Amino acid sequence: MNTAATATPPTQTSTSIAVTSVTARPSAVGAPDWFTGTVVVDPLFPPNAHSAASGGLVTFTPGARTAWHAHPVGQVLVVTSGQGWLQAWGGERHTLRAGDVAWIPPRVKHWHGATESHAMSHIAIQEVRDGSAADWMEHVDDGQYRT
Repeated sequence: MNTAATATPPTQTSTSIAVTSVTARPSAVGAPDWFTGTVVVDPLFPPNAHSAASGGLVTFTPGARTAWHAHPVGQVLVVTSGQGWLQAWGGERHTLRAGDVAWIPPRVKHWHGATESHAMSHIAIQEVRDGSAADWMEHVDDGQYRT
């Protein structure tokens, strides 16, 4: 009698690698309720059956920025080009440059965008919880932006 346990391989739901063409993900102008200035959003990936994360490449022209907002599960920003700013409510403003990576913890009210003189692009990665990746709030006024 064989008493050795038999291992069963894990069940795999799919064996196919999925590649989404850039042509299937058109650019969009940032919604004026969520952004000030000219912002272009290039979707990279949506949540799926295996991950609640979504990602996008966001490009801000000089002076463009997000409104104040928070993410239920936090956010990672990977700066790919240019120079920008990131600030949490009541906190110091951080300068972001190409190659910088920022982590914004869950539910921290913040904004990010380009500096007054330089454009900035970043990849934004966040998770969807209860159908939302962000809670959008009021716009960052010019005084808040410049301090």
